[in-house]
Amino acid sequence: MIRVIIERNIAETMEGNYEDAALGILQASVRAPGFISGESLVDIENSRHRFVVCKWRSELDWNNWNNSQERKLLMGVLSLMLEKEEKITLLDSPE
Repeated sequence: MIRVIIERNIAETMEGNYEDAALGILQASVRAPGFISGESLVDIENSRHRFVVCKWRSELDWNNWNNSQERKLLMGVLSLMLEKEEKITLLDSPE
């Protein structure tokens, strides 16, 4: 099992639109093979600084979702609301 941390910085005045778009991506990811769970977190000091933390069965499952046409289409909309490109970090537990 891996964890994926997605860090995003929302452009000024786009928070409301971002919420709807981000929820759509999370709902779509739930249907992806290998998805286990996910949550959205807000930086206490900066409400436009967001994190999504997801658990996936494997790196392959994440890569399949991350490179899927569905995610690319959804991110095409969401990326217009970001100040810069999202940062993705993959984490694994030591064995």
